[in-house]
Amino acid sequence: MHTAPTLHTDRLTLRAFTEADLDAYAAMCADAEVMRYIGSGGAVARDTAWRQMAMFAGHWVLRGYGMWALADRSTGVLVGRVGFLNPEGWPANELGWLLARSAWGRGYAYESALAARTHGRGALGLSGRLISLIRADNLPSIALAGRLGAWHEETIELMGGSAQVWRHPD
Repeated sequence: MHTAPTLHTDRLTLRAFTEADLDAYAAMCADAEVMRYIGSGGAVARDTAWRQMAMFAGHWVLRGYGMWALADRSTGVLVGRVGFLNPEGWPANELGWLLARSAWGRGYAYESALAARTHGRGALGLSGRLISLIRADNLPSIALAGRLGAWHEETIELMGGSAQVWRHPD
């Protein structure tokens, strides 16, 4: 049985989701602006946020890798999520990120995505095609993918809309 290892960056802790994260995670998921480019593009209810957290935990058990809860290292406050998703039927292993609006513009997405990718490629042994799926009008995430060294590979249909596939270096 696998569980998410705890990672630390200068400012952040990447750790397993716990039930205690539900209030903060549900608040992020209820923010329509935060969720604008995620999934089908809208806020989701608390019960859906809980099911997402359960899926993140289960992903570690079934795949040996997954999504981390992202916490501010100095306060312990949940500020987002970062990590890997590769559910059945997904186009490839995805490196994804989501931050609470209060955490935008601080460089947390880059810091955490780089740490996750480095750990994934190294300690977790993730090789092969690694992508980020980004909606075409999500300019901040497109810029982040480019900063991480990813390139636009193709555009696909996913979850009721088109998504750009950004391929990460091996």
